[in-house]
Amino acid sequence: MKKISVAEPSIGKKEIEYVTRAVKSGWVSSRGEFIEEFETAFAAFCGVKRAVSTSNGTCALHLVLLALGIGPGDEVIVPTLSFVATANAVTYTGAKPAFADVDAACWCITAEEIEKRITPRTKAIMVVHLYGHPADMAAIGKVARKHKLLLIEDAAEAHGAVCRGKVVGGLSDAAVFSFYGNKILTTGEGGMVTTNSRKLADKIHFLKNHGMDPRRRYWHPEVGYNYRMTNLHAALGVAQLERVDEFLAQKRKIIGWYRNALDEKLVQLQVEMPWAVSAWWMVSVLVKGCAGEERRNAIIAALAKRGIETRPLFYPMHFFPMYSRSAPKGGLPVSEKLYKMGINLPSGVKLRKNDVAYVAECLHSILAYH
Repeated sequence: MKKISVAEPSIGKKEIEYVTRAVKSGWVSSRGEFIEEFETAFAAFCGVKRAVSTSNGTCALHLVLLALGIGPGDEVIVPTLSFVATANAVTYTGAKPAFADVDAACWCITAEEIEKRITPRTKAIMVVHLYGHPADMAAIGKVARKHKLLLIEDAAEAHGAVCRGKVVGGLSDAAVFSFYGNKILTTGEGGMVTTNSRKLADKIHFLKNHGMDPRRRYWHPEVGYNYRMTNLHAALGVAQLERVDEFLAQKRKIIGWYRNALDEKLVQLQVEMPWAVSAWWMVSVLVKGCAGEERRNAIIAALAKRGIETRPLFYPMHFFPMYSRSAPKGGLPVSEKLYKMGINLPSGVKLRKNDVAYVAECLHSILAYH
């Protein structure tokens, strides 16, 4: 029986070479040649002036919020359909997440939904480019400027995605990326902040290094954090970034195979909007006629018996006990419906056409049975 994972990194000779070089150099912690090289190259990839590496994507979110002055008494609008780190990072600062619904086609937060959630306490909007598809930053940017709100991109899943001709990562005050093992680019664990503001980048670098004064060693004028990336992780990141075009091209092949193989009468793919180029981190489908998560979970379990690893869509974050009081009256119906119907299919760059055909065949068979 085939064994197909939902996501798997591609680690080749170049990655092994660079990490070995970092090990042999002796610079295995938070200093070394690869850290600056990775930051410089990633900034260029996103078309921004500055990039600051971090130990993971959640740390990067936390640092951006702190550096932008978000704190107790503030509210940050976030889409409820996202990984929990999006809301948790807001909570770490003492601010509160204000949950908004998403678009039914591309599953990203919209300008219209953001407008509904703005209050006198709103300080920022945190957009999520969900599963690799960008939110409409042009429309959301207009809302941010109109209400004088800070704008942040949670681009953890969207390396290389494009919104109206511009690469995500430079469409806001600051953006955050993750390099976890299942992402398009991986460093094992790792994150990056991108911004065009030198002042903001310097503040983030200061905070991630224990708040140590760069001109006065071991002098700490503020509370800081140990959120630094290691040279070993950066070495892996440099090698991965050199292969990013290969990865993104393979992702587009994979979604093309799925489009041809899946029966549109049974499932609906996440829609790629006309103004967007998705990075297709995850190939995700809605099971038509699926009224509840029990049936969705049964389908996931049946696929697992056939050697196919899948995942449900993220829980809407307002479902969680610590955030349930933040949900608006009437709930957030689009996100709630998507969660009940949604499945992330195998999406790793190592997939081949026959793997996708097998996944589609098994899914169709299971849906016919159920």
